Amino acid sequence: MRWVHFTAAGHTAYGIIEGDRIAETRGDMFGVWERTGRVHALADVKIEVPLIPRTFYCAGLNYVQHLTEAANKRGEVPNIPERPEIGYRAQNALIAHDENVVIPRDATEKVHYEGELVVVIGKTAKNLTEANALDCVFGYTIGNDVSERTWQKNDRTFYRSKNTDTFKPMGPWIETEVKLDSLHTNVRLNGEIRTSFPTNHMLFSIARFLAATSRYCTFHPGDVMWMGTDGTSPDVKPGDVVEVEITGIGTLRNRFVKEA
Repeated sequence: MRWVHFTAAGHTAYGIIEGDRIAETRGDMFGVWERTGRVHALADVKIEVPLIPRTFYCAGLNYVQHLTEAANKRGEVPNIPERPEIGYRAQNALIAHDENVVIPRDATEKVHYEGELVVVIGKTAKNLTEANALDCVFGYTIGNDVSERTWQKNDRTFYRSKNTDTFKPMGPWIETEVKLDSLHTNVRLNGEIRTSFPTNHMLFSIARFLAATSRYCTFHPGDVMWMGTDGTSPDVKPGDVVEVEITGIGTLRNRFVKEA
């Protein structure tokens, strides 16, 4: 099932995508819901951020090639984590499919993208094991983890390098029927594939990250965890369009513009 958050004729709602149409729903997509009987053409609506998470988790350093390439650029030996590294991102940075990523006026040219699989939690859960961790997953969507690398290197925190307004595109919808091992990520810059990798080829699995996190943090419906990326990004310039495609889920597209 493919859930979409959308606005049509000034009315914002959730719905289920069926071909090129949206069957509007009411209620709680994580609980009790029903169809309203209203149907919208997918091409005629504005797609919104799939949801605003209660807690916005992120998996750090979770693809070996990404770690290796970044270390090689710095002339360092890769430091491969021995356990899941878990962090947080900020809700203010979220934007929807086809909305603009705004590069601040004082940013350097080192603005990069990262195409990521996003896990959407559907149940309250604590102290998960790797064996049952995926039971709390509602579905999956797509994220683009935009970073300003000069700020990331020089600041003591990631508050602006990772969490500047618009730096976290997410969408376009939530897919609940996913076969993780069949997923493949393609990231296109202005129509050209620049990064391509098996999505589930992670250092630590989704189940491992969820189990490790839930040892200390309770998951709630609507929480998300971004799972990291592979490869490296070129410097992104104003006017560039980045598309993150994950087969079986969809394509998240955003244009980069300079702050006025």
